[in-house]
Amino acid sequence: MGLRAQVRTRDGWAVQHAVVTVTDMTGAQVLRAQVGEDGTVSDDATLAPGPHTVIVTAVGYAPAASTAFVTASGRADVGTVVLARQGGVELPPPGTWTLDPAHSSVGAVAQHLGISSVHGRFTEFVGRIEIAEDVEKSRVEAVIATASIDTGNGMRDGHLKSADFLDVETYPQITYSSTGITPAGPDRWTVHGELALHGVAREVDLNLSYLGTGPDPWGGVRAAFHATAELRREDFRMNYNQVVQAGISAIGTTLKVELDIQAVQGDSLPGA
Repeated sequence: MGLRAQVRTRDGWAVQHAVVTVTDMTGAQVLRAQVGEDGTVSDDATLAPGPHTVIVTAVGYAPAASTAFVTASGRADVGTVVLARQGGVELPPPGTWTLDPAHSSVGAVAQHLGISSVHGRFTEFVGRIEIAEDVEKSRVEAVIATASIDTGNGMRDGHLKSADFLDVETYPQITYSSTGITPAGPDRWTVHGELALHGVAREVDLNLSYLGTGPDPWGGVRAAFHATAELRREDFRMNYNQVVQAGISAIGTTLKVELDIQAVQGDSLPGA
């Protein structure tokens, strides 16, 4: 006897904090139950035969309602109820996700001589993502080793590491700590946070796209993200410049940051 149902996201993840409410056709509540860790609700309360309304709610998701028919045995099997994120945007299930540097990229692009672009990347970084039940309270923390800058040219890398730019001896790390996350469209989020670079901390937003999740060859689960941001060098006291001719600087005043991130579910990476 009773009610059986499973509550899932569009990606198939269990919504562990969902609540299932059942009312009869007069609108009177006859059952209210919390789903389990696997997203399943199983309640053995006796229900009167006939049609009932099943309402499933969860923080951060649009509610779902459907009609369930209770059999003469007092049983109703609702099946799988799919909840959509408010705004239509999905993210991985709640918990800790650890950045995998071996399968991620932290890069930046600067304009050179006003006609071309120089691409660079940092090869050493760590970070973690905490997905909260209320997605907008999720957090991101990352630390980047400034001396790991790599543009494919040793002389240029040496200049970027000098006091003219990153000053890696004085400031060996770049850190980013998020303060919140808000929906920015049907498949995008804005991550609000503080970037500490070259001895200066400023608010920087990341334009984030969640690309999905899937199993990996080591028995884990991975989530993929793409994020971008634009920084002004002068905001972080990197004012070096060389004017090669009237109105044209050797190096552009802005940097475009591009992040391609894989994160592994859990507190550590495989083999760690």
